[in-house]
Amino acid sequence: MNEPKISVGILFEKKIKFELHGNFRIKGSQQFLSGICKAKIVNDKIELSQNDTAMLFENEILLVPSNHATEHFTLRDVTIGVKFHWERKEKQSFKGWLKLLRIGNKIHAINIVPLEEYLTSVISSEMSAKGTLQLLKAHAIVSRSWVMAQIVKAKKIKKENLEHETSTQNEDEIIRWYDREDHEHFDVCADDHCQRYQGITKIYTDISKLAVNETRGLVLMSGEEICDARFSKSCGGISEAFENIWEPKHYNYLLPVVDYKYEPENYTIDFSKERNARKWILSSPPAFCNTIDKEVLAQVLLDYDQETTDFYRWKVEYTQTEIAELVKEKSKIDFGDILDFIPLQRGASARLIKLKVVGSKKTMIIGKELEIRKLLSKSHLYSSAIVFDKGDEVNGVPQKFILHGAGWGHGAGLCQIGAALMAQSGFFFDEILSHYYKNTTLKKNY
Repeated sequence: MNEPKISVGILFEKKIKFELHGNFRIKGSQQFLSGICKAKIVNDKIELSQNDTAMLFENEILLVPSNHATEHFTLRDVTIGVKFHWERKEKQSFKGWLKLLRIGNKIHAINIVPLEEYLTSVISSEMSAKGTLQLLKAHAIVSRSWVMAQIVKAKKIKKENLEHETSTQNEDEIIRWYDREDHEHFDVCADDHCQRYQGITKIYTDISKLAVNETRGLVLMSGEEICDARFSKSCGGISEAFENIWEPKHYNYLLPVVDYKYEPENYTIDFSKERNARKWILSSPPAFCNTIDKEVLAQVLLDYDQETTDFYRWKVEYTQTEIAELVKEKSKIDFGDILDFIPLQRGASARLIKLKVVGSKKTMIIGKELEIRKLLSKSHLYSSAIVFDKGDEVNGVPQKFILHGAGWGHGAGLCQIGAALMAQSGFFFDEILSHYYKNTTLKKNY
């Protein structure tokens, strides 16, 4: 098998401004472009303009660099952290091909790039490119496995014309999960919904390149299948099972893992009993990801990530007015006053899978974990591993809700902060991988 090329969705706007650094040929013609260009929709076509010259294309433009090694393109106003608390716009540069694709009234800017080059950027975008070699090697293998598994999955869905359900809903219950439903026209997106990819903007150390080169082609395998290897910032002490977060499918390598050398003492980790979940979340059990070591955290948390100081255990408070307005805004349902939040089902990490929202006008069950996180925050709550406390009541209506939480992200697979501490403590990349992904082997695919 040869190294594959992948397509990454970067930007989706009605107008796109970009710069071509070098000579880029318009595929299908002998015409070359260089410098500042603009693209917009005109009469259901893509208008590509430079200075006073404009060209119309039906639905697609492919711009190919004359020299892949030395030439690149820059996109303006790329949104990162979409709908997360650190959302912002950046100017980002990329090697490889630039594909402009019209979908409805928007132009999709898609980067087509060799997989290993993509990975060098991913491990430098997901974390600091100044991380330890063992951490970066582990993450390179995880990220390579994940993206290759997504490509295989997408091909299977398309070939077999499978229904890719991502929600069930009735009058009293909304159960929704978020995976690949938005990515019909490219392999993966460039943001946290998939894995962060910020082009050559983030490739600035030799160690990140070394980590990718020394693991070239290596993937995690479960039997004959490439592992759908997931990861998050902080599991909160125990990682979560795949089926509790996404589709109801069991993977024997995405199992709950206690993120430490041994099981925590003085805790019962059967979180089907609410008192056990409460004790777990309201305390700070030992774990690889339970660290305040700035040197370790700096390997995982980029500048904007470091705006978050509490991630292993944290607290959020809402007044009744705030929580009622928030739940109404996010759900598009008027619950009235919020009277209670009742945990109905938790996963192995204490993350909520199903939550009953009790209002004076409406009561509903909400799931899965990301839907709960979306409901209870203007962006995304750090995690759904939460317990609720109520403030004083007036006529039976709580005037305040306090949310205590554990971890950052969905919690399945590799715990990035835990892995950083393991690497700092002397664990090798394969030991880190075998800790977080049980029942797996490593295989060189190309």
